Amino acid sequence: MQQTVFFQAMIYLASAVIMVPVAKRFGLGSVLGYLVAGIAIGPAGLKFIGLEGQDIMHFAEFGVVMMLFVIGLELEPSRLWRMRKDIAGLGGLQVGVTSLVIAGGAMLFNVSWKESIALGMIVAMSSTAIVMQTLDEKGWLKTVAGQSSFAVLLFQDMAIIPMLTLFPLLAEHETNDAAHGAENSSLISAFPAWQQALIVLTAVITIIIVGKYLLRPVFRLMAKTGMREMFTATALLLVVGIAVLMTSIGLSPALGAFIAGVVLANSEYRHELESSIDPFKGLLLGLFFISVGSSIDFQLILLKPLLIFGLVAALMISKTVILLVLGRIFKVRMAQNLIFSFGLSQIGEFAFVLLSFSVQQGVFTREMSDIMMAVVAISMALTPLVVVLNEKLILPRFCAVQAGLEVQKPSDVEEQENPVIIAGYGHFGNTIGRFLRANNVEATVLDNDSDNVDFLRRMGLKVYYGDATRYELLDIAGANKAQMIIIAISDEEKRLELIETVKKHFPNLHILVRSTNRNDAYDLMNAGMMHIYRETFDTSLRLGVDALKLLGHRAHEATRSAKMFFVHDEKTLKHLSKIRNDDEYVTAVRQHIEELELLMQADREAINLPALAGWDRKDEGLERKPVKSVE
Repeated sequence: MQQTVFFQAMIYLASAVIMVPVAKRFGLGSVLGYLVAGIAIGPAGLKFIGLEGQDIMHFAEFGVVMMLFVIGLELEPSRLWRMRKDIAGLGGLQVGVTSLVIAGGAMLFNVSWKESIALGMIVAMSSTAIVMQTLDEKGWLKTVAGQSSFAVLLFQDMAIIPMLTLFPLLAEHETNDAAHGAENSSLISAFPAWQQALIVLTAVITIIIVGKYLLRPVFRLMAKTGMREMFTATALLLVVGIAVLMTSIGLSPALGAFIAGVVLANSEYRHELESSIDPFKGLLLGLFFISVGSSIDFQLILLKPLLIFGLVAALMISKTVILLVLGRIFKVRMAQNLIFSFGLSQIGEFAFVLLSFSVQQGVFTREMSDIMMAVVAISMALTPLVVVLNEKLILPRFCAVQAGLEVQKPSDVEEQENPVIIAGYGHFGNTIGRFLRANNVEATVLDNDSDNVDFLRRMGLKVYYGDATRYELLDIAGANKAQMIIIAISDEEKRLELIETVKKHFPNLHILVRSTNRNDAYDLMNAGMMHIYRETFDTSLRLGVDALKLLGHRAHEATRSAKMFFVHDEKTLKHLSKIRNDDEYVTAVRQHIEELELLMQADREAINLPALAGWDRKDEGLERKPVKSVE
């Protein structure tokens, strides 16, 4: 048995290690690599895995749960509240309209109304795993398309709960799986509906209260052990526990994990939790995609190719059109709308759950479920190709911003020989670019937000759309001939990724990099950066100087004090960036604060002493002023 387990593990890992780099090399993304790996080792390929692949897929779905927990960690509740319009509006309309359109279309082909409604709800689902992974790889998560996609996917995850409740009411087939379905029913299914609702509400509130008040002391205790594996074990226990709780009451474990992540978004342990979960999330998601590829029933596809591929095309096109219309209603611009609509055009992984449940409840026949399983798997496998097709062919052809303006391409950079490259052109990069231009310094500007590029080009600025972390894009932008690159990207991880790319391929470039805050500056310093510009630091000092002036302090004293504070903070920053132990860090910070206060006090006394003798000190030196006599 052990040999079998190790052999299976070796097959899965080897297929991923071989196929994913190949897919990435051709710009197809890791998801397609995993899917092809699954097809290669599955029943349709080398036959290393058989029917057990579907069992592994159910286990690997836990990767989706972990992914939603990590996404929740990155979303503060206030930000989630700001997105309520997109979640309820765009997400709700997408699920509702898609369900009705698909149900109506199915009834035209003599499918019963109950089966049609169930089919509509299943097709309305999109793949959280594939879409979020693709958006992350492309650097689109924080764009309008990324935020809209996330809002729709989040609503879809929440919609699974009422769907599972509604499916038994749609049953019209006798099923031999009734006993099996009873075994898999939730612990609360025997209670009346109002009691079930109360139990569900209590479970959600419990997750929120435990996450907000009880988990921090637990994490603090684990952190004090100094054993990273204990912190990792605690994080895994948290996610697994939530999944068990939500499954036992008939809710989506992914939704429960997401709620827990949002509750912990403001926790000081957020980054440690994310780093602990991330390796497991990545491996399980990869395993999930491999299992999807291996579960595609090619024998059924060969028996009914026209039916299955016809259904895939019809359903994906229908979803894309619906999403395009909804994106237009919600005023998403064309380039972002195309990314959003094509990205969500597939049927998602939760469809496998809904299809299995529908057979158990007698909603679908086994034959119909098998056909839809194949359709779902193929639509997921085609998604990376659809995204690439959209990026390479459709966006360049149909996304002219306005009449008379250049066509907006996914990477429309022309050969450049400017001395400066600016990566990221939001509020920070825009200020730098305008300042350089005012001083007759031309810069090549790269930005990954097509809406921002559209707007800036309408203002007459030559900004190019593209992911600056890509080596080939930097090469075209003239990185070999430029003198410096200014990294003003807002995403901290992308900044570090770009730094590594520049250091590896363009060592000739001076790197000047934006830092969001002090902790970000530590990471950049440890990455070897010398020219770091903390956007909140300089502005905070300027505000502090103005505050001192308004309080009656002399202007030159306030400016001198700010300069001293700046020099001292830059010196302490280098020292603190090397400290990893929290207690040692707190002690060092307290020492530096006391040291700074003593320095500032000594400087104030040095300024005031000459003033007592009739001297007024300027930044340039001491200047004699007569002392008025007191009568």
